[in-house]
Amino acid sequence: MPGIYRCGCEVWYGMELNEVSAMTAAKWLLRAVFAIVAIVAIIWVIGMMLPRDHMASRMAHYQVPPQKVWEALTDIDAIPSWRIGLKSVTRLPDKNGLPVHTENTSAGKMTFETTLMDPPRRLVRGMASDLPFGGTWTFDVAPAPDGSTLRITENGYVSNPFFRFVSRYFIGYTSEMNKYLTGLAQHFGEKPQIGD
Repeated sequence: MPGIYRCGCEVWYGMELNEVSAMTAAKWLLRAVFAIVAIVAIIWVIGMMLPRDHMASRMAHYQVPPQKVWEALTDIDAIPSWRIGLKSVTRLPDKNGLPVHTENTSAGKMTFETTLMDPPRRLVRGMASDLPFGGTWTFDVAPAPDGSTLRITENGYVSNPFFRFVSRYFIGYTSEMNKYLTGLAQHFGEKPQIGD
């Protein structure tokens, strides 16, 4: 719809062109805000529909005996030397005679407590931090003809629907396990051999 000219400026229903441009920009900004709110709402609804609890598992093969794998898993002070993304660990007082430690990662600090040690076969660690996610990792070490295998099973939960959506569709339940198993392979000077 054409405007009318007054004093050399285009006027639209009594408004100058710069006023019309400002209103157009405000409308686009408002639309963008509504779009973001709608996207967040959709993510929240989908997250609410996803189960709170999950189980995931990954297995790797190593050309070292089970005892070597066990030693790497339980030497908490040395873990930052090979764990991908782990900056440091801080040992805390044992609980029920089993190790407790805090991990300093790129995602922040998280505390873990060991709840079962059955050398050199099974180790269970659980999160002891107050976060919107948590659970346990069970490490099962078994002998193989040319070395050993390590299976990590995560029994986890994500209580926040937004984080549940992100962890399910963007991060993935097995990404941290893959990094752990890969770092361990590099620690042994091997190429990762990871599967289900």
